[in-house]
Order: sequence, then C-alpha cells, then structure tokens
Amino acid sequence: MSRSPGSVITMPRRQRCAIYTRKSSEEGLDMEFNSLDAQREACEAYVASQKPEGWAAIRERYDDGGFSGGTLERPALQRLLRDVEAGLIDVIVVYKIDRLSRSLMDFARLVEMFERNNVTFVSVTQSFNTTTSMGRLTLNILLSFAQFEREVIGERIRDKVAASRKRGMWMGGYVPMGYDVRDRKLVINDAEAATVRMIFERFVAIGSATTLAKALVAEGVRNKRGKQIDKGFLYKLINNRVYLGEAVHKGTAYPGEHDAIIDQDLWDKVHSILQESPRLRATNTRRQTPALLKGIIFTETGAAMTPTATKKGTRLYRYYASMDMIRNRPTGDAAGPLRLPAGMVENAVLGEIRRMIRAPEIVARTIEDFRTQSSTVDEQAIISALGAFDQLWAALYPAEQARIVHLLVERVTVGPAGIAVDLRRAGLGSVVREMIAPRQEIAPRQAEARA
Repeated sequence: MSRSPGSVITMPRRQRCAIYTRKSSEEGLDMEFNSLDAQREACEAYVASQKPEGWAAIRERYDDGGFSGGTLERPALQRLLRDVEAGLIDVIVVYKIDRLSRSLMDFARLVEMFERNNVTFVSVTQSFNTTTSMGRLTLNILLSFAQFEREVIGERIRDKVAASRKRGMWMGGYVPMGYDVRDRKLVINDAEAATVRMIFERFVAIGSATTLAKALVAEGVRNKRGKQIDKGFLYKLINNRVYLGEAVHKGTAYPGEHDAIIDQDLWDKVHSILQESPRLRATNTRRQTPALLKGIIFTETGAAMTPTATKKGTRLYRYYASMDMIRNRPTGDAAGPLRLPAGMVENAVLGEIRRMIRAPEIVARTIEDFRTQSSTVDEQAIISALGAFDQLWAALYPAEQARIVHLLVERVTVGPAGIAVDLRRAGLGSVVREMIAPRQEIAPRQAEARA
C-alpha cells in the first residue's frame, strides 16, 4: 500500500468474532460434514471477507446440535452469553438469525444484552447491523416471520396429533402396563395384562387403593418398570381409558386401534366406587373390616368382649367392650379393664402368634407333623413359609386374616395383670399348608412376567 511521506496508517481495531451454530434435531450430526459445519464454513468465509475491518474469528466453538430455538437453555449459547458478559467477544456471527432464537421476546432480551456489552450481531444471509435503527427494524420484521413459522409448525404438529388420536392411533409416550409397542402400535402383553385385570378385580373387592397397594407390595407385584406399586400408580392405572381400548386426546375418548384389556362392566364397577369420596370409602372399609378376635376374647370373669366402635368427627375408633359393661352388670376388680382399644389387643395377639411361629421347637414340631401325614416333606418350603408370615399376612383380605387368627388362637383373656393368649398349635399345620400353596402359585406367575 502506497502512502505519502509523513502520513500515518491507522490499523482498524481488532474485532473478536464468535461464530454460533444451531440445529434443532440430532439427525445427521454424526456425519463427517454436517449442518453445523456448513453453517460455520459460511460464517468463517464472511468473517474472512471483513478482515480489512479487523475481524478475526476466535477459536472457541459454540455449536448446539439437537436444541430448539424456542428456548435459551442451550449449553453452547449459555457459554457464549457468559463470554459476552466477560468482555471476550465483539461480534456474534450466525448463518441466519433464527439460529440464535426463534422467539421475538427472547431475541429482544439478547439484543439488549449485546448492546449493553457493546457487542454487534451479524447474520451472514440477512445482512444488517443491530447498532442502527434500520437494522433493528429489519431484525424485528425477520424475527416476527421466524416466530410465525415456528407457531405454524407447532399448530401443524398439534393438528396431526389430534387427527391421529381421533383415528385411535398410538402417538408415543410412556407405554402403559399391559401393553408393548410393535410397529408403532400397542399390542397386549399377556403377563402384564393379567396383572392389570387382577388389580381392577381386587379393587372392586377391597374398595381401597391403600389396602390394595400394601397387599401388592407384600406379594412382590411390580409395575412395568420393575418398581413397587404404590397408591398413586394404582389411581393412574384404574383411571387410564387405554385399558378400554380407547385413545384419549384432551379429555375426549376415541375408539383405539389396540385391543382392550378391561371390559366396560368391570370399568363401571371400579368407577362407581371411585365416585364416593375417599374419606367415605376409607370409613366403609374400616366398618367392613371384621374384628379379628370376635368370639374368642373374654374378661377374666368369663364375660365375652364384643367389638364396638365410636366415631369422632371423621375418625372411627374401634374397641373391645365387656358385655358386663354394655349391660350395666355389676363387676368386681377381678374383671380387669372393661374396654380396650381393638388395635392394641389385636397387635398383642399377633405378636404372640409371630413368637409361636418363629420358635425353633414349634418349627421342628410342624415339620414332624407333616412327616406323619406324608412321606415327602419339603422342609425348606415350610421354613420359608413360616419366615414369610408377615408378608403373606399383609396380602390377605381382612376376613381371611380373621379366619387365620381363629385357627391359631383358642382364647384371649383380659385381666388386671394383662392379656393372656391361649394358642392352638395344632392349627399351625393347616395354616402352613395354606401359606405354601399361594407361594407356589405366585412364583410361576412372577417368573412368567419377568420372561
């Protein structure tokens, strides 16, 4: 470059240029030369053309592959913004403005931040300068069209999903228990479907999701992801209309392409129960719960103690009360307490049953009793059944629990000194047989479900 004697050449100030690239989907990112590379190549060529103005691309790469332009929560963009705040960048270069953001509101915030840090924004294919009023006007017009395009695409997707749902098609998402997905369609998983039917049927029998969830946990029943079934999962399951063979979109059900697992009659029975308030259903469940010790609990003077209940507000309190007290018959101090909380007495009796079942001599005697009745005795099965008494007890219906207690308890006597429990050791053999049978039935079902 020629210059006259005595003249001074003023070099342009170096402009540190950061190139930002973005692609909404991850498709094609594994290619040797992908969309992000193409964007960067165009931006680098533009920066090179501005070299006389002092522009130079920095080495740091800001590439967001597989991130939508509708949000600013993108890793490379967040790094770029931190470097802007740190004063490390003078110019941001993108292939198109919608690579930086498709939201007019978000972009307005970005431009404000750029101006606050004296950073210029440049689009290679839409040439303008954000430091001028005309550039900002052009930017707003282009962003408005970009946001309009994004909203139109969103509406098309929503319309497609709605139309597919109305035709009963499976549109993806979490696969409900009882089904698998093949060729983008729901097909019945027989083992899981049997569990779903069992849950619906037992809810009708019990009427309480809390009680049913405890029983399923005790039995080792798991959901599709292999986790324990809780009350929340049960409510979602019994309210899912997919089991009726329907597809639901925004609260409206349409006939689905898949087969139903539950028939309408069973669905109606379950939901007639759900229409009652949870508090009323819990109260009804407690009222229907048989008293475990009815007919076998007495005072020390021989008076029968009968189950009674008192309601205070919304809570129901159960007791065992002496017939002497109920009929206002005179009693002496020898009669002991005339009314006791039912839960306390029943837990004390269950504690005695557990101690009996776990006593080594009782286990040995039970095995010997089995030997006298059969030449083939599975000692390990007997020991395992006795060891799993608590889990199997929790899985029983209340009426079955009362029957087991009556098989194992001869008499419960309440006196001034406490509670005495007379156990029926002879009844333990019958109980063990019943405990072994369900375990032998449950194991194949669980193995089949895992397979």
